[in-house]
Amino acid sequence: MTGKAITEADWDPLVPRSRTNPYGEIGRRIFVRWDMIHAPDNRDEVILLPVGTRFTTGELRPTICEIPSRNLRQLQRAINDPSNWVGLDTHFDYESALQGYIAAYPHDLEDGFLPHPDIKIREKVFKDGSRSDVLLIDRDQRPVVVECKQGPPSAANVTQIRHYMRHLAKETNRNPRGILVHGGALKLAAAVRKAAANKPKVEIVRYMLKVDFNRSK
Repeated sequence: MTGKAITEADWDPLVPRSRTNPYGEIGRRIFVRWDMIHAPDNRDEVILLPVGTRFTTGELRPTICEIPSRNLRQLQRAINDPSNWVGLDTHFDYESALQGYIAAYPHDLEDGFLPHPDIKIREKVFKDGSRSDVLLIDRDQRPVVVECKQGPPSAANVTQIRHYMRHLAKETNRNPRGILVHGGALKLAAAVRKAAANKPKVEIVRYMLKVDFNRSK
């Protein structure tokens, strides 16, 4: 913390005054300095603390709270680990855009991947009404089920993609591969690693979104 402006005299609302809010809202401030050594330098990235290093509910709920459950060094180790850095996911629908990208450029996911030739590539509907995101084939003509998740993967996501793999195996008479593409941290939770390692194995791949803008001439 580098300073604070929390008295009535310091009131400077971020939300403008209106008829229903004559004083505005969010007018008190605590000034902090972003740690450029132990944190991402990209303002569109944040830290997803691993399970076991996260704050308690009592520490998260108050507006301001001392954090006694973790010391500064523990937090710095977690924050300084790039595998815990994730992109902000509130800007637009990453999942839909990611599905479309993989369907159009499957070789970017893995060299040799192609769109599945006989089955609808996007949002394949199985007999039970469930829908997979993208269907591909690999260089060995083996079907591949790809499931896209905007945030960190869960063990339930692994169960979900195995469900699609079973349906696809019945339809194609071949054992498919399953790939879970996610936008969470590079370091997976232990429960997710364990679930993915069970048979049939589910591969987990992290994606990073990067958008560049150049002024037209």
